[in-house]
Amino acid sequence: VMRERLEAMLAAGQDTALLRFSLGNECLKAGEPDEAARQFRLAVTRDPGYSAAWKLLGRALKEAGQTGDALAAWREGLATARDRGDLQVARELEVFIRRLEREGNS
Repeated sequence: VMRERLEAMLAAGQDTALLRFSLGNECLKAGEPDEAARQFRLAVTRDPGYSAAWKLLGRALKEAGQTGDALAAWREGLATARDRGDLQVARELEVFIRRLEREGNS
């Protein structure tokens, strides 16, 4: 229901970073990491400073098995979060990056 509402907003021409982020979130919940990653990429294209979108882009890519791309997204998100003073997201991303690097996917 929420996803249909978001897609209707998109069809009506309301293409914003927040809308793409919300749609990506719904795709993640539905177990569609590839489509979620596509939506999060569109969100960060519209707002490159959207650190939460970078965080979930990395998660979607990791769930889709694209660990190298996930790491790259998280690194970009970390730089963005630091630049914007978004310390909570920066701390989370540091943990995610360390974990993924330990798994041998650097």
